[in-house]
Formats: sequence, structure tokens, C-alpha cells
Amino acid sequence: MRILIADDHAVVRRGLREILASEHDMDVVGEAKNGDEALELVRKLDWDVAVLDFSMPGRSGVELIKEIKRRHPGRPVLVLSMLPEEAHAAQVFKAGGSGYINKESAGEELTAAIRKVANGGKYVSANFAEKLATDLAPDAEKPLHESLSDREYRVMWLLASGKQINQIASEMFLSPSTISTYRARILKKLKLTDNAALVRYAVKQQLI
Repeated sequence: MRILIADDHAVVRRGLREILASEHDMDVVGEAKNGDEALELVRKLDWDVAVLDFSMPGRSGVELIKEIKRRHPGRPVLVLSMLPEEAHAAQVFKAGGSGYINKESAGEELTAAIRKVANGGKYVSANFAEKLATDLAPDAEKPLHESLSDREYRVMWLLASGKQINQIASEMFLSPSTISTYRARILKKLKLTDNAALVRYAVKQQLI
């Protein structure tokens, strides 16, 4: 299997490469340090599975997953994150991702997850599978942040993570006024009044 990996930390990429090097049937064919590089490699290389960090400079998260799936709908995308599955896994699967792994578990789970998604399956932990089943129950209440668009979700997460509007604008290649408009929409949808309330909401929902 030809694996493409993308993470903005060199030490993480090296660790992933070492894990995969021990597998006789896996070969890392390309490495990217941000979302734009990942898209370039997706276009140029022959690959079977993409393993991506959820949050990188430039395009990342659900936006990056959707773009890769638009170009290659039949190829699986596996997401790594430092955050627990409860934070972003649902968004990843909605965007077309095939699996979600917490980076702390990558040493034990990565190769099994790659094999599963390469064979057409989905990969989640047992705990998150149980949560999904609970959330799909007829009387389950969906959290307010699930009503956000992909871009609103990313702005929300960056604001809750402590980024300023100018920083977010630079990272997402948008104008500060556009980010301010997104912020206003997000606060309205989440029924919140300011950034402090947004941070409290994100912490309560385990989004950060």
C-alpha cells in the first residue's frame, strides 16, 4: 500500500514513517507539512491511503478532506489528531473521511486502521462507536455546533483555541472582515454572546 502522510510537525512525520517502515506491505510515498502541500502530492503521486493531521497551516480539517475526496472519491483518508474523537470525528466522517485516530494511540492503532480503511471499512475506537450509536437514537439531542458549516466549524475551533481574528484570517487566506462575519454567525447559531462564552462551550463539548 502506498501511503501519503501530512503533518506540520517533522517529528510526527518521522514517527509515522518509522511505524509504517516496519510493515512489509506499506510504503510511504510522500510527506507534506501543510494542507496545500498535501493537495499538491495528492495530485502528483500515486497513493492508496492518505494519513492527515486534522489541524495544519493553510487548508486542513474537513475542508482538506472534502477537497481530497472530490479529486479521489474512491481513496480513503485517515485523520490523526491530538484531540479526542468526541471533538472532531463526526465532522471527519461527514466530510468523507474513513477513520479517526488520536495521535497518542497511533503506535498501536495506525497500521490496523490503514488496513481497515484500505479494504473499504471505517475505523473508530470502541468508545466512539458506542457514542455514535447513542447519538443516532431517535430521542438524542444534537449539539448546536453540528449545525455549523465546515468553514464556520473551523473558525469556531480556531477562535476557541485562542487565535485572534487576524491570525485566523491569515491562516485561512481570508480577510479579517470575513472572519468577523463568520464569528457573528457562529455566536448566533450557538446562542452565545462573546468569545469567552465560546471557549466555555468548546471546553464543555470537548472540542478543544
